[in-house]
Amino acid sequence: MKLADLRKISVRQNLRIRFQLSNGLECVITEHGVAQVPALRRVPDFNLEQELSSVASFVLEPAGGDKNRPAAPRSLNREELSALASPVTSAAAEHDEE
Repeated sequence: MKLADLRKISVRQNLRIRFQLSNGLECVITEHGVAQVPALRRVPDFNLEQELSSVASFVLEPAGGDKNRPAAPRSLNREELSALASPVTSAAAEHDEE
């Protein structure tokens, strides 16, 4: 699973995807597919793609929706998120073949 896969999931399913980095910071993939590290105050000394390879758990938060009754975030492990990303990847491959 790559950062591009998470970006596709977040855009297509209108989600924010959060995960912890090894240095204690948190990365957020917005519903627009933008990867952000909100607490970052200087040029990073890490690579998000490399950090992603060691992440074990993710939190998915629905973006938008009803402000009075926001949907609860759900936690997924790497395997569950990979399974969620698989249909996205295969659907894109089918589209390319047509």
